[in-house]
Amino acid sequence: MSREEVAYIEKLVAINRVAKVVKGGKRFSFSALVVVGDGKGRVGFGSGKAREVVGAVKKATERAKRFMIRIPMREGRTLHHDVIGRFGAEKVVLRTAESGTGIISGGAMRAVLEAMGIQDVVTKCIGSANPHNMVRATFKALKATWSPKVIAAKRGMRVGDLIARRNGSTAKSRD
Repeated sequence: MSREEVAYIEKLVAINRVAKVVKGGKRFSFSALVVVGDGKGRVGFGSGKAREVVGAVKKATERAKRFMIRIPMREGRTLHHDVIGRFGAEKVVLRTAESGTGIISGGAMRAVLEAMGIQDVVTKCIGSANPHNMVRATFKALKATWSPKVIAAKRGMRVGDLIARRNGSTAKSRD
């Protein structure tokens, strides 16, 4: 049984070198933070540690592919609504944007959004600039997004009525 191999977008977010002092001197090892996405709404992150940079990146990439999540996107280019994510001292704000805006973001958040396939979004990072916390806060925010289809099902409405309410009009005013 063969599985289709998807072409993933892999972004190396951070590499950290740590030293352990032993009898003969210092032993160095490396930790890596990697974000992996398919460019169509699936994204995951992972961290790995090894004696060599290549080994750490490989472990992190495998972990990121194993724990990917699917995020609903509006028109395949932006989020459905604004959202806030928190992790530790980190707080991130993700806002929808008009077509052609691009990714107004920096650091680790940009890597997550590019790997996911979002094209138009405005973000703000408040608090720490630690890439591990920033990635986790971004994922918490992305997990909190809902598509209109899911919200309409929960409310017992049709998607068209929900979209009409979002645009500021009501269903009765069109009749």
